[in-house]
Amino acid sequence: MRIRDDRAHEEPEINLVPLIDVILVLIIFFVITTTFDSRSMLQLQLPSAKGEPVAAQARTLSVLVNADGHYFVDEHEVLRTDVDALKQTIAQVAGADRQRPVLLRADARTPHQAVVTAYDALAQSGFRTIQIATAPEVKR
Repeated sequence: MRIRDDRAHEEPEINLVPLIDVILVLIIFFVITTTFDSRSMLQLQLPSAKGEPVAAQARTLSVLVNADGHYFVDEHEVLRTDVDALKQTIAQVAGADRQRPVLLRADARTPHQAVVTAYDALAQSGFRTIQIATAPEVKR
């Protein structure tokens, strides 16, 4: 009795469905983990004030407070909103340079307590030159 072997005549094929699934997962992973420019993410509405604009210095430390009370030191986001977490992030970013001027940019809708907390953390860290960013006056 002779048993036929049909496997010898089958042509090998590559199943593309799992490959497409893996590529799709990789694309989603890279899109989610891509770093975005934090300045484009933050929509700050600065308070307005009258006065002369000050020329920006090259080594200014930037502290941002958004409308929700979250802090950003230069490009680093502070994960908690307490003074100790803000001081720790400021120390990591600024290093030992306490003579560096600080530009505090807070949204006009920011709770007052968040701005006071930022001032407190900067003062406890040893910074004495703190500038507040405001929007230019609109001429009508």
